[in-house]
Amino acid sequence: MFLFDLFRSFLPLHNPIGFGAVDFVELALAILLAAFALLWRAPLQLRLRALAERTAWCMACLALLPIVLRLLLLPHNPIPSPNVSDDFSYVLLADTLRHFRLTNPPHALPQFFETYFAVQQPTYSSIFPLGQGLALAFGWLLFGHPWAGVALSTGALCALCFWMLRGWTTPGWSLLGGLLAVAQFGPLNQWMNSFWGGAVAGCAGCLVFGALPRLRRNFRGRDAALLGLGFAVHLLTRPYESMFLVCAAALFFANRPRVLLRSAAIASLAVLPALGLILLHNHSVTGQWTQLPYQLSRYQYGVPTTFTFDPAPRPHRELTPQQELHYEVQSQVHGEGTDTLGRYLSRLGGRVLFYRFFFLPPLYLALPFFLWRLRERRFAWVAGTILLFALGTNVYPYFYTHYIAALTSIFLLAAVTALERLARFNRECALIVIFFCAAHFTFWYSLHLFAGEPFAANAMRYETWDAINSGDPLGRLAVNQQLSQAGGQNLVFVRYASIHKFHEWVHNAADIDASSTVWARDLGPEENQTLRDYYPRRRAWLLEADALPPRLIPYPPKPAALFPAPPQREAQPGRP
Repeated sequence: MFLFDLFRSFLPLHNPIGFGAVDFVELALAILLAAFALLWRAPLQLRLRALAERTAWCMACLALLPIVLRLLLLPHNPIPSPNVSDDFSYVLLADTLRHFRLTNPPHALPQFFETYFAVQQPTYSSIFPLGQGLALAFGWLLFGHPWAGVALSTGALCALCFWMLRGWTTPGWSLLGGLLAVAQFGPLNQWMNSFWGGAVAGCAGCLVFGALPRLRRNFRGRDAALLGLGFAVHLLTRPYESMFLVCAAALFFANRPRVLLRSAAIASLAVLPALGLILLHNHSVTGQWTQLPYQLSRYQYGVPTTFTFDPAPRPHRELTPQQELHYEVQSQVHGEGTDTLGRYLSRLGGRVLFYRFFFLPPLYLALPFFLWRLRERRFAWVAGTILLFALGTNVYPYFYTHYIAALTSIFLLAAVTALERLARFNRECALIVIFFCAAHFTFWYSLHLFAGEPFAANAMRYETWDAINSGDPLGRLAVNQQLSQAGGQNLVFVRYASIHKFHEWVHNAADIDASSTVWARDLGPEENQTLRDYYPRRRAWLLEADALPPRLIPYPPKPAALFPAPPQREAQPGRP
């Protein structure tokens, strides 16, 4: 009777256990995978164990696998395009770096180009750290598109997750962890489909957390150098969270002070070039060695600056309308007033849900078994490291997963350790969880692979997992297509309605004047004429950004005077 009740409805809200049609398909797929694995269990185990022993081959395969899987989706899910202000700022940074510059000269009319996450004075630059921009610039130089850097860093993350796990567990479980990394952080993940980053900081965490157990077992200078390289990459990518990474590493060697000192001596040599590059970047952008571009942006736009986000004093100068809008929006996003302990604890509890990002849903069944390993000092340290990052990043009133991307391999270690413990308790149960993970990824990936088919379109209405960036078909993509069809060089004035909040359209390349399309703020007809005179050969457009959909029209011509002045006559001799 219960079985009949179970299939009474394929709508989650009407099903007694909340299953929908998609869940039943995943369940059936998991059963088929389990049956296949049972039939070929012995030869499959032998082949996987043999492969797991070959570290270099495993890392190469795991690096290529997420890239190849994402490329196979290109017919229905093209290369992602920048979609939010963070994306555009990182692309600006990469564009600057690929021209072998740390910043760009200020524009002659900077008031037209003010935008979120970029400064216009004293130089024109992104406000973000260098790490993600370097990865995008590297891919841009090699393959002609910044997203190539995203794909390469994602492949490196999956490979380094395997290398990190090899320092903690057996080759077989490490290979499983690498495959879980491909499924979770590969083709369907937000990090693979945006320009914000995450994979670069994740790679840094892999280097640090993979070097620590190796140094503890058998000190080698190579591992200490890799430890320093991890610190350096993370410092270039997430400067604030780097202090938690250093603290975690120091705590790992708390009872081995000699190993700590020897490791620190070598690691410091690897970190020094990164520190020098950060100082040079600061000086190039802000004119001061110790002022980050992010700090300069906060000062210029009056954004709250303390970690408790008390409102900072406004600069001692008049703010432009864009700077006023920037201040108001950031105050709404960040919040104002002194942070209280109650608000801090409430925020900490709410952010637990964000940690789902790092686990495939079937792994929730196994994660409780990780608690059995907390009696061991090294796994208690793992839990303490997660808590350290959680408390440290909780000072932000907002949260994104790339803030704690360094913990990616630590979360994988917790999942693999939980599966390993579950396998000791009941091997079949562990296999079932693994098959559910495989079925979950295979099912949703297949829907994107065959996205043009009717069955895929119907099932994808219930999808909540992937984060493929399809751009903004009715917004940016449509406007860009209209400009492309118009051809030539364009100047687009962006006009916002009074209801406009945060969606920003004014984003430009590193060399604004050389761009085929220049995006500028609409500052009124008289001010706009100044920019039109600066770009006399560009075709001017007006974008009504808050229309639904956004509307691009030719810029209205300069109106003729209502009573034109009479033509002047030449002065005759003897007359004034």
